[in-house]
Amino acid sequence: MFQCKTVWNKMAPLARASSTLCRQSGKREVLRHVRRPVLAHQALMSSGATGGGMENTLYVLLVGATCLGGGVFVYRTLSRDKARYDDRLSDISSRWSEQREQGPAQAEPQQGAADPSITESVVKEVSPEASETAFKVPTLEVATEAPAVEAPVTGARITGTCLTDAESADPSSLGESEPGLAAWQNVTESASDPPPASAMSPVEPALPEVPEHAPYLLIGGGTASFAAARSIRARDPGARVLIVTDEADLPYMRPPLSKELWFSDDPSVTETLRFKQWNGKERSIYFQPPSFYVSPRELQTVENGGVAVLMDRKVTHMDVRGSKVKLSDGTEISYDKCLIATGGVPRNLQVIERAGEEVKKRTTLFRKIEDFRALEKVSRELKSITIIGGGFLGSELACALGRRSADLGLEVVQMFPEKGNMGKVLPEYLSNWTTEKVKKEGVTVLTDAVVKNVSYKDGKVQIRMKDGRVVKTDHVVAAVGLEPNVELARSAGLEVDSDFGGYRVNAELQARANIWVAGDAACFYDIKLGRRRVEHHDHAVVSGRLAGENMTGADKPYWHQSMFWSDLGPDVGYEAIGIVDSNLPTVGVFTKATAKDTPRAVTELSGTGIRSESETEAVAGAVAGAVAGAAGAPAPPPQQKEDYGKGVIFYLRDKVVVGIVLWNVFNRMPIARKIIKDGEEHADLNEVAKLFNIHDD
Repeated sequence: MFQCKTVWNKMAPLARASSTLCRQSGKREVLRHVRRPVLAHQALMSSGATGGGMENTLYVLLVGATCLGGGVFVYRTLSRDKARYDDRLSDISSRWSEQREQGPAQAEPQQGAADPSITESVVKEVSPEASETAFKVPTLEVATEAPAVEAPVTGARITGTCLTDAESADPSSLGESEPGLAAWQNVTESASDPPPASAMSPVEPALPEVPEHAPYLLIGGGTASFAAARSIRARDPGARVLIVTDEADLPYMRPPLSKELWFSDDPSVTETLRFKQWNGKERSIYFQPPSFYVSPRELQTVENGGVAVLMDRKVTHMDVRGSKVKLSDGTEISYDKCLIATGGVPRNLQVIERAGEEVKKRTTLFRKIEDFRALEKVSRELKSITIIGGGFLGSELACALGRRSADLGLEVVQMFPEKGNMGKVLPEYLSNWTTEKVKKEGVTVLTDAVVKNVSYKDGKVQIRMKDGRVVKTDHVVAAVGLEPNVELARSAGLEVDSDFGGYRVNAELQARANIWVAGDAACFYDIKLGRRRVEHHDHAVVSGRLAGENMTGADKPYWHQSMFWSDLGPDVGYEAIGIVDSNLPTVGVFTKATAKDTPRAVTELSGTGIRSESETEAVAGAVAGAVAGAAGAPAPPPQQKEDYGKGVIFYLRDKVVVGIVLWNVFNRMPIARKIIKDGEEHADLNEVAKLFNIHDD
């Protein structure tokens, strides 16, 4: 550089003189209006004597040598930079190949961060002198921008126009691009700037098994929850509904557990849970197959929403202010609207709870599918079973087990403190008749039996009654009622009714601003009968459906009178509505039954074994009006016979009908519902009984 400067200082006067001469000559020609200025002769471009050209030749040589030297210097500098650049990219490519062969666990760095070892090495390779020289080359400036290219593994973002699509696809081809400023600019940017998340390769995050949020959260997996979910989806087709249940099964109906399942001829009925209705048609105990539901993991992302069931999870805490619940495993779920349909838990006798582990291991509290499976297995392996309880469940199980007692050599005993089966519901005469019916099924019935003590001795469970009677048995079934499940009341700050139990709700089944309650756990206000709590299938369907509608903004009050039914085998059954209490005054009207007056016959007519599912209030007025129009026709006098083939029992309070039992009379529930809804006094209930056409053959 110093030599070039010395030469330039010597040649500067010559260059200035030649330039001045050229300018003067061109200016004279332009002033003379000559279009093309005449260039001065080479001999005249010298400041020396005329004809001397040696100085001009020396000037050209020096300028040419300077340009050639500068070009060589730039070429050698860029060549060294390109070699260093190619070596570095080859090293990066080799590392990438080695890491890919080692496996994803070792090859993948943390998402969103560049490899620190590679970044540090790249920065060290860029020397200040080389980068400064490269940046000063004007011919290599980048004029346009290209899309960002994702660097494999390291996550570095490479930009610039020096890379083509083909080159960006293969890391090893990066070294074949043009050298210069763009290449170094790419490496410098990738080494210094951390890449954004959008520049990384898309990695789908694993969806949580338990969704963090559910617009509609239903606590409990019983009939009420399923009815609510179906109602919500009907009014809001895109709704996302999450059902949380502590059972290991999808929502199912409970009535067949004590009825039709016991009369199945299928030896694998405990696994299939398919049963034949009284009319011979087969169906499953589950409301819907698994394909109907969506996975809880996909509930938040599935298109058009759906219903998901989170099984084997129990809600242990409820934060009403924060609109979220905590599960037994510690996870939390927030919600917009919540339904509590926790149902109830079977009540046990205190004498059994105090009896010790040996007695508890041989006691079944019948409620769930697993209870049915356990008792069905016990009935085939043991020699005797004792049922404590004379209500709906106890009497149904007694008849079911009594039917198979002869084939299995099983002894079935039923005991209860009342004077007859279902003594708290049916009038005494009908309760006594029912007791005789159960005995004919092969059951030993012990009435007025108050259990005093239960113990385990000599391989048997000994049940001692207050009157001194002792029953020795292999297994005990406690069917003494249900306790509403109100465990969430304290954490949620919800009110529990002191008289009937359950969560107190208003006429819309609402307990708080965004919390509803349905099913067995709801203590609701009946606009005709006052505050009540009902533990039956039809009430779970009706209240669940209404709660689901109100959760979507319907704001409908509870006005529908739910019904319940019980079957003592395929030949005797009854349906009831309203307040059915044997302590109330009753009036019964009976007549002779025919072959069509049985549960088997009614299922053949309706096509379903769950009779309440076909009940609708819409037909009540039409049916009642049509029958009432024919009520004036003469009818045979009511017959009170000891066989009580079929009839109607009215339950009165202040001379007003508040409850009705239809004994082997079916498909007349809309009429009974209308009578209770009207709430009028009736001077002659025999005339009212004509509305049910019980005298028709």
